[in-house]
Amino acid sequence: MDVTEVLLPGVGMRYEFTGHKGERVGVVARRTGDFELVLYDAGDPDEGRTVLELDSEEADAVAEILGAPRIAERFADLTKEVPGLGSGQVEVRPGSAYDGQPLGATRARTLTGASIVAVVRGEEVIASPTPQQLLRGGDVLVVIGTHEGIAGVDRIIRG
Repeated sequence: MDVTEVLLPGVGMRYEFTGHKGERVGVVARRTGDFELVLYDAGDPDEGRTVLELDSEEADAVAEILGAPRIAERFADLTKEVPGLGSGQVEVRPGSAYDGQPLGATRARTLTGASIVAVVRGEEVIASPTPQQLLRGGDVLVVIGTHEGIAGVDRIIRG
């Protein structure tokens, strides 16, 4: 899908694409952190109708809701395409050595070669977590790597 970016001086950016039913959809990302979802009139491509306005917190929530299933699908597809690559989930148990510690403290990638590509915390998905991301008991780590690498991350997290 092609997404067109349009600079809106003093306002922010507008991202546009054509939906599967032929409708033009726009997302205006304002400099304030707010977002606006716009549908354009088929007869007049310059006439947009605001469908939804979101503050930054609401936009983050929508992105997490829409993004979590897509992230899981993409990882599943990736692991099918690359022989020897798999995905797994590792839980950080409450009270474990890494409960309250930054992800980087695990040294998981260095020690196993496997990558922690997301942290699932309740309904929240933290995609591409940084080494500074604090882990909490109950977090589920989404791990991509070899079978041995994923098992190694599990051993590290469980202690």
